[in-house]
Amino acid sequence: MRSRSLVSSFLFLGLTFAPTPAAAGEDAVEGRHQQVDALFAPWSGKNAPGCAVGISRDGVLDYARGYGMSNLEYDVPITPQSIFHIASISKQFTAFSIGLLAQEGKLSLDDDVRKYLPEMPAYGKTITLAHLLHHTNGLREQGQLLNLAGWRGDDLYTEADILWALTRQRGVNFEPGTEVVYGNAAYTLLAVVVRRVSGKSLRAFADERIFKPLGMTDTHFRDDHTEVVPRRASAYSPREGGGWRISVPNIDHYGSTSLLTTVGDLLKWEQNLLDGRVGGQALVASLQTSGRLNDGTATGYGSGLRLTGHRGLRMVSHDGMDGGYRADALLFPDQRLAIVALCNGATIVPTDLTRKVAEMYLGAHMKNEIPPAVKLSKAELSALAGTYWSPQTDEVVRLEVKDGALRQVDVPTAFVPIGNGTFRPGETTHVWRFSAPAAGAPRGLSIQDFWPTTREFTRVTAPMPAAPALASFAGQYRSDELETTYTVRIADGKLAIRWSRRDEVVLDAVGGDRFVGSLGTVTFTRTAAGAIDGLTISNRRLRRLRAERLVAASVTPVRPVDAFTPH
Repeated sequence: MRSRSLVSSFLFLGLTFAPTPAAAGEDAVEGRHQQVDALFAPWSGKNAPGCAVGISRDGVLDYARGYGMSNLEYDVPITPQSIFHIASISKQFTAFSIGLLAQEGKLSLDDDVRKYLPEMPAYGKTITLAHLLHHTNGLREQGQLLNLAGWRGDDLYTEADILWALTRQRGVNFEPGTEVVYGNAAYTLLAVVVRRVSGKSLRAFADERIFKPLGMTDTHFRDDHTEVVPRRASAYSPREGGGWRISVPNIDHYGSTSLLTTVGDLLKWEQNLLDGRVGGQALVASLQTSGRLNDGTATGYGSGLRLTGHRGLRMVSHDGMDGGYRADALLFPDQRLAIVALCNGATIVPTDLTRKVAEMYLGAHMKNEIPPAVKLSKAELSALAGTYWSPQTDEVVRLEVKDGALRQVDVPTAFVPIGNGTFRPGETTHVWRFSAPAAGAPRGLSIQDFWPTTREFTRVTAPMPAAPALASFAGQYRSDELETTYTVRIADGKLAIRWSRRDEVVLDAVGGDRFVGSLGTVTFTRTAAGAIDGLTISNRRLRRLRAERLVAASVTPVRPVDAFTPH
């Protein structure tokens, strides 16, 4: 058998190695490993980041290898022992910690979050710990709040910063329990709950109750971004013009993110989701039980775990994305197969890679669930192009026909027609369904993705504002919730918005008083008399954050962009 980079057995306490198979079986195993190597070959060079992959079957390590570079500055290769920041995969460990405290009777999942965080606002409807665990809480997204308050992507984000933003919010995205929208704020709050209930930080609690008992010796929650961590992989994003730039998140908060680990340690955890060696079967089963909306609808998400299957097989999984780090961990409980891919390049998509690895192992048991494509003419596609707005979420979706396919503007994925006005994005099973225009009503669009909450859109028919009318939107707008003033001005014939010495965001008109930019949808509001009195900012995880207009005049003098002091 050829040589390969397998993790030493002492790193896999709790996992075992299979006995040497017979020649035919050995050839089959070797063939699968060669397939895995070929899949990761594009990321195996010495001038780019890459991935570590680990695969176990029924607690037996099948394969582990590193591809590409852990550190491009010092020519350090990735190995199975490399330590990665795994972003949102961290959530299941926070949820498990909450579950351990619930087992001991120290809290209940039905408790109001304000029992432990009395500084959180009362919104008129109780937000419970279960709402936090299942993403049915309605809280606005923490990172986007800080961004809109002036934090830059490379700034330090702390737990105190997040609590400052969340405790100032006067509204939520939706009534708790009525929808499910994935977000990070809930799990940051759950980490605080662990500390206030147990008297220990989440890092210390998880070390004592989860990681040490499972032999996860290379795993911990990072609570200090300056901490030196041997064997930690750096992370990278592509640099304009070629090459790479360092993209390591500067964060001193955890619960929703910030777990550092290796593929070997994560495989030990995946095995615990099968055998419940720590926590017991009841607790690991509860993590893998779907949350439900108030009307009983299952969300497909447990406690930090996605529960949707893959090609007819039951699958438990979660991915992670932070800075240049990309990660995915999935488990097929019935086949007792676990696959982990931890990557350090922003252009790598480990969720695609892990599923292709799964197909190498379980393809004979899988079904093809992707609906076949049907043919539509360019005229039929063009009739669907345009701008759609959701009264529910205040999001805007812009569609165009490009390279013979319907696509979102500035998004490469093509929509594949599957019949009856229905499309799927790429090779997914998500559904975008168009309705025909009714008498006096524009065309509609329904989007059904991973989550059971369907988002409803209607085609925008309001006329574009004429160039002279743009001046009426210029001025300053104040959000007391974020203690931030937004300056709107005309730049090169378009509106632009700037705040807290940030770079300006250009706003594209989509009709009427509504505009879109990289921060989401900006909608200007008017008084009954028609005067502009404010604006709202919305995106997928943050709805209708309001800023009041400070000056009633139609034009407010604004300094030129280059006159602002650099940040």
